[in-house]
Formats: sequence, structure tokens, C-alpha cells
Amino acid sequence: MVIFDWITKIIIALASLALIFLIILMGYQVWGRYILNDSPTWAENLALLLVLVVVLPVSAVGLRENFHLGITFFVDFLSPRVRRFLDFLTTTSLFMVGALMSWYSFSLVIGTWGRKIPLLGIPQGMRYLPLVICGALIMIFMIEKIILLSRNEEKN
Repeated sequence: MVIFDWITKIIIALASLALIFLIILMGYQVWGRYILNDSPTWAENLALLLVLVVVLPVSAVGLRENFHLGITFFVDFLSPRVRRFLDFLTTTSLFMVGALMSWYSFSLVIGTWGRKIPLLGIPQGMRYLPLVICGALIMIFMIEKIILLSRNEEKN
């Protein structure tokens, strides 16, 4: 579906920018530590946040694009009907995982929003916001997959 293709491209582009910024930030931190002998203390907290921004949404894209780790050795020997049932079961299970991830992570966001991340001054709930986004992305990508499976189509 075209809209999901656009969402995927936007996620990959934003994650790529965040990764480039993360690399620059780590270089700056190393330069500060070993050249200036004065490491920027805020850089580590920002780097941890950027890792979450890069990894979590891209993992949802990985489920959509099937570039995640998957072992299909035994599944390949099953009949097409059983494989299709397992695809529906797996997709539905992943939808539920995404829903639970979003729901419980959102409560973490709300519960920690009033506290600040040390040295950054931004709400601590920002650490958990990528989990909410990842769960929501997993849900919409699994809805897409269920639609494709019900039409007897496959993405890959």
C-alpha cells in the first residue's frame, strides 16, 4: 500500500539522519574526552536517546519489510494452507505485541514526563516515546499485512 511505503521511507530517512547525528555526536564526545580532556557530559544521555530513535522505528520497518531475523526452515516444508494460517497467527501476535508495547510505554511516558533527563533538561518521557511510536508502527504495519494476506497477496 502506497501510504505505508511512504511511512517506511520517512522512517528510514529520519533514522538515517539521527544515525549521522549520532556518529557526529560520538566523534565530538571522543574529541572532547581525549583532545580537550573535558568530555561533554550531556553527550552520553543524548546518544542513548538517539539510539532509541534510530533502532526502535527501524525495527518496526524490519517487520514490514521482512529484513528481520527469521528462521523458516521448518515452515518451508509445510503445506501452503498451514503456512498461511501460521502467517495470520504470527501477524496477529505481532499486532498484539505492538498494541501492548504502545499501551504500556505510553503509561511510562505519562508517568515520567514531569521529570527531566539529567544534563539535557528534556522530559524523561522522551526516552519512552520511541517505544510508543514503534508499537504503533508495528500495529499499522501488521494491519497492512493482514489485509494483504486476506487478499492472498504478499509483500515480499
